[in-house]
Amino acid sequence: MTSDPTEEAFRDLMATFASGVTVVTSRAGEQDGGMTVSAFFSVTLDPPRVVVSLALAADTTPLVERSGLFAVNLLREEQRDLSARFADRVPPPQKFEGLTLDRGVGGVPLLKDTLGALECRTEARIPAGDHALFLGRVIGVRPGRPGRPLVYWDRDYRELKATVGVSPRREGGP
Repeated sequence: MTSDPTEEAFRDLMATFASGVTVVTSRAGEQDGGMTVSAFFSVTLDPPRVVVSLALAADTTPLVERSGLFAVNLLREEQRDLSARFADRVPPPQKFEGLTLDRGVGGVPLLKDTLGALECRTEARIPAGDHALFLGRVIGVRPGRPGRPLVYWDRDYRELKATVGVSPRREGGP
């Protein structure tokens, strides 16, 4: 066991953990923003709440801070291109160029053809080093297209394979 973990050791171990891929979007004034996020999880069912971890240096973070609104767009495995687009450090208008969007509460952009989107109102902002955690109250659920989630594991995108006789929504799962 390492008592003082190096950044490399931390990254290597975190690469062993599979995560779903989302794009968090927001809007403040007339400015849209979006960024790829894998650090996202549900917190409570009653009332429904989620947490997203946003880099302080990202252009989307100040929009979430100003508007108090964000959406979590759950990507389908065919949407690697959207993940890459919103992970790029390019001006926000370029990220949305050519995309057809829906608009949620406060005009927050909702990406089309995703598994769905959660529209959220910020309830708390928690400082976390070079990131901030945003606790969001889910104020809207937008179902999308059925499919398999985009998964990131071992520093690459992966596909889920169906197992014969196992339902993807089996009872007793997490």
